[in-house]
Amino acid sequence: MSHHHGHGHSHGHIAPPEVVDIDTGVYAYIQPDGTWWINNCGILAGAGESILVDTCSTERRTRVLLETVNQIEPGPIRAVVNTHHHGDHTHGNWLTRPAAIIGHRRCREAILSAGLPHFEGVFSPVDWGDIELAPPMVTFEDRIDVHIGDIRAELHYIGTPAHTTNDIVVWLPDRRVLFTGDLVFNGGTPFMVMGSVTGSLAALEHLSSFDADVVVPGHGPVCDMTVIERLRRYDEFILDVATRAVNDGVSPLEAARDTDLGEFSELSDSERLVGNLHRAMFELAGADPGAPIDLVAAIGDMVAYNGGKPLTCLA
Repeated sequence: MSHHHGHGHSHGHIAPPEVVDIDTGVYAYIQPDGTWWINNCGILAGAGESILVDTCSTERRTRVLLETVNQIEPGPIRAVVNTHHHGDHTHGNWLTRPAAIIGHRRCREAILSAGLPHFEGVFSPVDWGDIELAPPMVTFEDRIDVHIGDIRAELHYIGTPAHTTNDIVVWLPDRRVLFTGDLVFNGGTPFMVMGSVTGSLAALEHLSSFDADVVVPGHGPVCDMTVIERLRRYDEFILDVATRAVNDGVSPLEAARDTDLGEFSELSDSERLVGNLHRAMFELAGADPGAPIDLVAAIGDMVAYNGGKPLTCLA
């Protein structure tokens, strides 16, 4: 059985980042091809200053982002909002000094406990460049607003562990634009190993309550709310496979190898299936959403599912 990951990948031939002008002063910064460690950011600009939604995984990528921001709105970056703690969204925080870094209370804790990247052998080699930890200095529990020019951005904790324990969304009610972070992967396989599968379903329900015209996902092209239904089907598929695996007494890796991905086989980074099954089966065994999981085992099984080869990372 072939376990391919992603489509049309060839190192060094990724398209450059794209700026999508969504509304006055509201931009999505889309980094193809949205696979491992290649995320999206947001730029909110007005009156000679800006606020960023997330930074990038490597020094090089973040410096390109900052050059782009300077072309759009020369002047200070006043703040960076982190949608969650993962390094592809936060490694570049330190390059924005003296901007205020804003995130969930648990985002700060998770960045500090995760430390600097150490993924030798897990991903194909990445040139991280210089990275210093710069966790949120402004933290909140449930929600907070930030303002730039005439843009009001509401930051909402999604209410449950989902992609991680600390996912927030950035909602611009007057523009009907929603930055979802990694609660939405558009074209990539969702990844819930550090959060919760049942929580992800609840999070999608919460996302549906925002009357968004435009959705900026954490990875992949800008989209709209129709993406939610596809994500819901994926989460339900994971719970179904996990329930059968528990009943049959098979491991997450065995279950993954026996699973036909069907409509989801076109999603990139398909080995996330195994990590998601680890989380779902852990929850079915009684673990609380977001409870610490054996990440080494889950990631090891993802590599095994990938034919024992490091996971493709083009960051």
